[in-house]
Amino acid sequence: MKTMFLFLAGSLLTLTGFAQTYANNPYPRTITANGSAEMEIVPDEIYVQVVLKEYDKKGNGKITIDKIRQDFLTAVRSLGLPEDAVSVSNYDAYSNPWLRKKNKKEELYATITYQVKLRNTTQVDQLVDKLDDNATQNFYISRVTHSKMEEFRKNLKIEAIKSAKEKAQYLADAVNEKIGVAITINEPNEYYPQPMYNAMASNRMMKAEAQSDAAPEQPQADFKKIKIRYEVTVVFELK
Repeated sequence: MKTMFLFLAGSLLTLTGFAQTYANNPYPRTITANGSAEMEIVPDEIYVQVVLKEYDKKGNGKITIDKIRQDFLTAVRSLGLPEDAVSVSNYDAYSNPWLRKKNKKEELYATITYQVKLRNTTQVDQLVDKLDDNATQNFYISRVTHSKMEEFRKNLKIEAIKSAKEKAQYLADAVNEKIGVAITINEPNEYYPQPMYNAMASNRMMKAEAQSDAAPEQPQADFKKIKIRYEVTVVFELK
């Protein structure tokens, strides 16, 4: 009788423990699956930085920053760009007397940096062709993106989750199970490298090639496509 009581008590404790475990975890049977989605897009927003600096021109003296700015903005407007496509990202007028003393020069040269948003490589090449070689100290592409990037990201995340669900279902089918609700969804990791555009080594070299009769005609270089990839992990209930 005592043995039977102990057996019943032990069974009761086991059932109680199982009930508590189930209460704490309503989904004791789960399956975890990874899903991914990717796409490639051609950028339609190209941000370039143009560094301009005052210089001395033989017979004309110093070409001031005001003249350089005026010529640059005229060149930009000739491309048909909107006003908000151009902004000043840095300006150094060398007005600090300490700099004059340190450099031991009576006169220093002001520098201004513009950011310009272009739509394609044709506009990039057109802008390069219009730049003042003497005033242009640097010209480089800081970043590229697409005007519909947020929409692309949203759709890819959805596709990645759908991929995870499809994988979880066929894995569950292999053991005669069915998946239920999604329990957890981890935010996808993003793979988004910046493509590079290396066809423009320098403004002067490009112009020299264009003016050379011996230079063969080359097809226009373009950006590599932007590759966007998302990976997601989803935990599903097993029914």
